Amino acid sequence: MTARPAGAPVAVLGAGSWGTALAIQFARGGRTVRLWGRDGAQLAAMARARANTRYLPGVAFPGSLAVAAELARALEDAHDVLIVVPSGAFRAVLTELAPHLTRTMRALWATKGFELATGLLPHQVAREVLGAGPRVAVLSGPTFAREVGAGLPTAMTVASPDAAYAEALATELSSANFRAYTSTDIMGVEIGGAVKNALAIGAGLSDGLGFGANTRVALITRGLKEMTRLGLALGADARTFMGLAGLGDLVLTCTDDQSRNRRFGLLLAAGAAPAAALAEIGQSVEGYTAARAVRAVAARTAVEMPICDAVYRVLHEGMPARDAVRELMSRPLKAESA
Repeated sequence: MTARPAGAPVAVLGAGSWGTALAIQFARGGRTVRLWGRDGAQLAAMARARANTRYLPGVAFPGSLAVAAELARALEDAHDVLIVVPSGAFRAVLTELAPHLTRTMRALWATKGFELATGLLPHQVAREVLGAGPRVAVLSGPTFAREVGAGLPTAMTVASPDAAYAEALATELSSANFRAYTSTDIMGVEIGGAVKNALAIGAGLSDGLGFGANTRVALITRGLKEMTRLGLALGADARTFMGLAGLGDLVLTCTDDQSRNRRFGLLLAAGAAPAAALAEIGQSVEGYTAARAVRAVAARTAVEMPICDAVYRVLHEGMPARDAVRELMSRPLKAESA
């Protein structure tokens, strides 16, 4: 693997809450970081305040983190390019990045979810757009941006087909309060991130309707089974789903109200229409489109995912959530391992 030039910056593309938090974490680890986004006014405000007061208030930027108004400036002399955008924007950002990507640059991302139009995972989209040349990695796992920004103890997974690259990134990200584990199962790590958001909406709906803790834990446990079943059909390692990027991320997003997907489900349960709930949250709710994408991939691979399918029908076909739960509870009995 090509060694990283001393002092080479990290370019972070995407200045939302999670992109900002990861930019801060890389800077805390000693890297020079340039943070870029599409909203020029927001970037200017961040540069003045030395903080992202909209999405990560109260967290000051380290001295080695700079805001770049131009993409070319963000990428100048960069060795690692971290993309942190919603799945629907991932291909467009890669396409914009591709002409600037040099032979020595490495691409990584924290984007989660199947591409809606194609059913491809981020690493598959990256191969289509960038080719097989660049070394790539994904950052995933149970992490909330506010807690990472605040320096609270956190663990996550760095996955890459190139084990040495994963290890190098994990070393640079890790600090006294941040621990990164490595994996070569990029397929499994990305499937965990793609499926858990739809299940988190289901957990929010369930809790909002007062179904209780028993229902919530059943949804999480059987949802994990669905995630694993799909992963195995697509060639992932079953062990991945018992780790941070599988079970860990699923439990986090299903049980804590920092999760936008869970909050979206709670709002729907309170009677809000999907459009109104999305507007109230004011940031991307990945599970809304993920439910449609997961359903399509499950159908293509002939994988049974009844909970994810029920979430899809509630979100996109107007099925009452109570009817969906009733239908799930009336399914034929089967062995738990099935």
